[in-house]
Amino acid sequence: MKKLLFVYIVLIGLFVLYVYQYQTSETTNNEWSEHELRGTIDETYVMVTFQTGIDYWKRPLKGFEDAAEALNISVAYRGATQYDVNEEITVLEQVIAKNPSGIAISTMDPEALNPVINKAVESGIPVVMFDADAPDSKAYAFLGTNNHYAGVTAAHKMAELLNESGEVGVVTHPNQLNHQERTQGFRETIETEYPDMTVVDVKDGRGDQMISKEVSEDLMRENPDMKGIFASEANGGVGVGKAVLDQQKKGDLHIISFDTDKGTLDMIDEGVISATLAQGTWEMGYWSLQFLFHLQHNLAGDLEGETDLPRYVDTGITVVTKDNVSEYYPVD
Repeated sequence: MKKLLFVYIVLIGLFVLYVYQYQTSETTNNEWSEHELRGTIDETYVMVTFQTGIDYWKRPLKGFEDAAEALNISVAYRGATQYDVNEEITVLEQVIAKNPSGIAISTMDPEALNPVINKAVESGIPVVMFDADAPDSKAYAFLGTNNHYAGVTAAHKMAELLNESGEVGVVTHPNQLNHQERTQGFRETIETEYPDMTVVDVKDGRGDQMISKEVSEDLMRENPDMKGIFASEANGGVGVGKAVLDQQKKGDLHIISFDTDKGTLDMIDEGVISATLAQGTWEMGYWSLQFLFHLQHNLAGDLEGETDLPRYVDTGITVVTKDNVSEYYPVD
């Protein structure tokens, strides 16, 4: 009888302990829910770019939208339809006039937007840069590729393709900071590490396929022994690819491009483009919105003083070739 009573007491004790632990767990979960990062649907954060119709912006916008869903806030997308800095300035002015909760900006010019960016910050609107920076502006952070390192990576890949010997050219945006850095990294690496290789010329493709095609044809005509071209963005890469096909140089002239739009991936699959550098574009959009939310809600320090957020976040690159190109096509 005493043994049975002892067993009952033990079982009752275990049950009481279980109930206590369950209630403690529920309380902890409720406390966490109360402090979960959640905004309100009437908070609107805006992404501003240029050339809004190109495929490149789809991935950063998807990251921006995914972060908005996680934070229970609203987002909008605005930008210049053309590669026109004055149009982007006008769009940014219009966005500021609506007093959004924050703005993520990619700029085609590292200086031209500074007065408008500063105006937004001074009026209390958090601003972060992504993809292409305006380093002398008052924007709180830049999230994007380490573009100098990307250029270095492209140079090493080109040297591998050419057995470290031959003439190469570059098609780029000479007035856009991220492209300047890619070109600089590429040229410096070729000049300092590959003595049997030469960068013969740098052409302005203006982010346009037809213009990039035309300047690539000029490069090939002016440098008949050239063995490779580095294009610092996707439209340029496809334009170079079209020039190579028209000039019947497929297999004779190696192309290294940037990004993973369908046109670029198709040309890699077909053997026209040898490689491209994939950026962490979804990460740019996702973390830009997270930064803006933290700034708006004073979760990262005082907007008028120092913040706890890093000024720069490298969102990374990977090299895409025919061996792994299938991994970069979007899943239906």
